[in-house]
Amino acid sequence: MANAKSLAAVLVLAVLALLQLMVCARHSPAVSAHTPAVMTLNGFERGGSGGGAAECDGHFHSDGERIVALSSGWLRLDGTRRCNRRIRITSRGGRSVVAKVVDECDSSRGCGDNIVDSSAAVWKALGLDTDVGRVPVTWSDA
Repeated sequence: MANAKSLAAVLVLAVLALLQLMVCARHSPAVSAHTPAVMTLNGFERGGSGGGAAECDGHFHSDGERIVALSSGWLRLDGTRRCNRRIRITSRGGRSVVAKVVDECDSSRGCGDNIVDSSAAVWKALGLDTDVGRVPVTWSDA
């Protein structure tokens, strides 16, 4: 009897997790050649603002790398994962940079559905002040 209850609990949790992923994917805007987003600053190093190791590879990364975390729906869009793929981010000033996707900005834990959470190196390459914290950008798959 205890095994049946444990199995039922695991199945319920699995279904809830799947539904949560489906909801996140529905809320993130569709990806296009100029997908609107809000870029935020994230620390990918051990002890940084990003918290734990990166979702895609289980490692910490230098903030000197051009790397990003995408909102849940964008990371898992259309049943695929953008892990370790490159995206192009363009600022309102027209500068652009290519960055590698290494992490998820978890939409179920307070991250918006339209976030590109980037390292300081991405901000620097775009000529942006990291003290601002949030800027409108567009992005696309590179």
